[in-house]
Amino acid sequence: MYVKRFVRIATELPGPKSREVLERMRGYVSAAISPFVPAVVARARGVIVEDLDGNRFLDFSGGWGVLNVGHNHPKVVEAIVRQAEAFLHTDFTAVPYEVFVTLAERIAGLAPGPSPKKCAFFNSGAEAVENAVKIARAATGRKAVLVFEYAFHGRTFLAMTMTHKAIPYKAGFGPYAPDVFRLPYPYPYRSPVPLEEIERRLLALVDPGEVACCVVEPVIGEGGFIVPPPDFLPFLRELADRYGFLLVCDEVQTGVGRTGKFFASEHFGVEPDLITFAKSIAGGMPLSGVVGKAELMDKPIAGSIGGTYVGNPLACAAALAVLDVVEEENLLERALHVGELLLRGFKELQGKYELIGDVRGLGAMVGMELVRDRETKEPAAEETKRVAREAIRRGLIFPTAGLYGNVIRMLVPLVVSDEEIAEALEILDEAFAAAVGG
Repeated sequence: MYVKRFVRIATELPGPKSREVLERMRGYVSAAISPFVPAVVARARGVIVEDLDGNRFLDFSGGWGVLNVGHNHPKVVEAIVRQAEAFLHTDFTAVPYEVFVTLAERIAGLAPGPSPKKCAFFNSGAEAVENAVKIARAATGRKAVLVFEYAFHGRTFLAMTMTHKAIPYKAGFGPYAPDVFRLPYPYPYRSPVPLEEIERRLLALVDPGEVACCVVEPVIGEGGFIVPPPDFLPFLRELADRYGFLLVCDEVQTGVGRTGKFFASEHFGVEPDLITFAKSIAGGMPLSGVVGKAELMDKPIAGSIGGTYVGNPLACAAALAVLDVVEEENLLERALHVGELLLRGFKELQGKYELIGDVRGLGAMVGMELVRDRETKEPAAEETKRVAREAIRRGLIFPTAGLYGNVIRMLVPLVVSDEEIAEALEILDEAFAAAVGG
């Protein structure tokens, strides 16, 4: 048995009850859908997940960044129950409902910049990204899309094309969408690209007069938690204005307070034309959206964007509760504090383990990059997997990331306590020691 204050691992993993469910999974669930943790959840609250066998884990994955307000926040659950008792579905374009309008109003008020804003809602991050491109094309009359190295924008056809990492996200799924052009992303640890090189590459790839939009993550998420230099987004804003295309910030992972601002683009002092959001906006309910300048959001013709389930009333009610929690519990300030604790802990581990080449982050969006040699920066992908596995065995769940699979990233709920962070860092230290030695 492995026991700490919050973690309790009482069985082998998976335990007998989880093992039975996972065996059934292998018989009936596509092998392409592969769980990360060898345990089946029974209940969860805050940052604690308990499996069917009574094992308790610290969940620093946050459902892959969906749970900034934590598992089963009581205000979110209450809002869902209250809405479910009223009605479950009409489709807003059939019979409209107030929670959709109220949520659009609140998010429009949170978007950065002085321009009036409007919203449209969807189901997933990929849907939001694809619809942002549709809106940009309708607004500009142009077709080309600029994206970046290390980007992740989703798994649907256009979003998959826009995503950089081929395996597993694009393997066997080509051909891809046309008119998508990839630019270098300034990566301070590996490739600090000069800004003028980005423009030079743009001019070599496509006529800027044919570009509808540039879609960029203010901080790279799945691609490795890469924080760009502070002048990068202002440079893109100037570039977009000069050539007449739209600046779209993909805030699916960075949004809803993850970095200490509601939208990460606020850190860089720019007003995007459009912002995509999803993941943590509805506390675990499927909801995404695009918020942007009102005159641009109104360019597509009536009925040209939408979908049967978009802006589902349960999800909208949950999202309004999430916004209340973010405000009432000061989660933007909390994100900065969580980030400070994680960065400090990661840097202490970096001093102890040569494997840790870089520690970086913005707010609570904190990661460490593992390398076999600090001089050559050879990615340590297998070692990263071993550390993650050893951590899970000890009750700590966190995702890995990066083009090379060698980044440990933290998507912990912002409601995490200092004590839970301290225990997680202890477990992470033990995992490193077990996986790679001192």
